[in-house]
Amino acid sequence: MAEHPLTALAKIDPVITQHLKEIDGLIYADGALPRKLKLLIAMAFDAAHGAANGVRALASAALQAGATEAEIGETLRVAYHFSGVGALYTASQGLKDLV
Repeated sequence: MAEHPLTALAKIDPVITQHLKEIDGLIYADGALPRKLKLLIAMAFDAAHGAANGVRALASAALQAGATEAEIGETLRVAYHFSGVGALYTASQGLKDLV
């Protein structure tokens, strides 16, 4: 897997990166919504915003949390519906060699 995108920031500001880890723990924890669903939602946002590396990281985490490739595909359909075909191009780049 590629280097974490905040590695360079962690070197110069470990306090903020620790804060981000703690927030991620809160945001992605199972609750009223299961972890895998939260990860799929975040993946859709990254696809919509052109963040291929985020799509890859979140899709990988979603798979580890029990999501299926079919669920990833359907989530990306929603991203496409609301933000356009660019989301699909971004998603395809992010998913290359993952699924």
